[in-house]
Amino acid sequence: MYCTQNISENIIWIGGSDRRIALFENMFPLDNGVMYNSYLILDKKTVIIDTVDRAITAQFFENIEHTLDGRTLDYLIINHMEPDHCANIEELVRRYPNVKLVGNKKTFKFIEQFYNFDVKDNYYEVKEGDELVVGEHTLRFYMAPMVHWPETMMTYEVSKGILFSADAFGSFGGFNGNLFADEINFDRDGLDEARRYYCNIVGKYGTQVQAVIKKVSELKINMICPLHGLLWRENIAYLLEKYNLWSKYIPEENGVVLFYASMYGNTENAMHVIANKLACKGIRNLRLYDISKTNASYIIAEVFKYSHFVVAGVTYNNELYHPLAMLLSELAMLGIKNRKVSIVSNGSWAAQAGKRITEKLSNMKDIEILGGELEIMSALKNEQMERLDEIVETLVKSLNS
Repeated sequence: MYCTQNISENIIWIGGSDRRIALFENMFPLDNGVMYNSYLILDKKTVIIDTVDRAITAQFFENIEHTLDGRTLDYLIINHMEPDHCANIEELVRRYPNVKLVGNKKTFKFIEQFYNFDVKDNYYEVKEGDELVVGEHTLRFYMAPMVHWPETMMTYEVSKGILFSADAFGSFGGFNGNLFADEINFDRDGLDEARRYYCNIVGKYGTQVQAVIKKVSELKINMICPLHGLLWRENIAYLLEKYNLWSKYIPEENGVVLFYASMYGNTENAMHVIANKLACKGIRNLRLYDISKTNASYIIAEVFKYSHFVVAGVTYNNELYHPLAMLLSELAMLGIKNRKVSIVSNGSWAAQAGKRITEKLSNMKDIEILGGELEIMSALKNEQMERLDEIVETLVKSLNS
């Protein structure tokens, strides 16, 4: 049965939700599924803006058939060619063989890579600033390369001030009935998954996101409609400011993320001691994670949020414990910078963890190491408490400065 909502007069949400999916891009845990947003404009011409993942194909076409109510489809706008949004292009063309596929030059290159059918006669190429008038609605196109694929573009509906933003401004999380961010307590129920989505999916491309923010800030935006997650029609400046901070790698808050690799509990114990001492000195924003138990995507989002982190690792086969090495490499790949860090290392013989952690941190920009390294040999000893206290004091001083 169809499931649609009007987001504006004659603009209808025709997307859906998949709660059975466990991993987004087969990597990132989805505790509450994910939304795939698609939109249909009814005017002199009919327009669909992006398709959906194949997991909800049946729902998608029920929504389309109900909304078109016997009309044909004139245009499909393709803002993004990732398979969770382009999976139904072939079926749309089969059902509506005269539909024009609106995209840029790179869009069509990807169509020919993903599909085996020849639809060149359906191509309708657009460039930066081009407009498509479909009646009372005018669609203007803005290129957004590497946010987060090279062909990505955004579509701006001029008369209503609606920005169809592709994967930008999206979030993890399934459809709960409420389609708009202002219909929920977003700070409590939505912000963490929006941040985790941004950091892990788009986070590497901060420079490109900054370019897009500058571009869209010149528009009168009354609504932002991403391809995943909730839509925005109120307090849009709040969302843009979050993206501004994340894409500049500026912490949202002062606080400490403590994450560790511990095989038998000794390194974990040292981190508990540090966290306890920080708390006793009045530090409130503390997050403590065992990297072997918590998926890296959650820890990465916390590192993006807070100003400081403490990393503790153990030596393993003369290298750094593998999951921690991967996490630090991913943080470097995502471009994290402007953070202050303390290091804890552990090794029973031929200790290498501290050296390897320092090497990983050297691949990140503007990282300040506070207090040097606390090196443990097998287990934390009483005679090391003075050294540990020095690191805690350095962290506290930095947090309070």
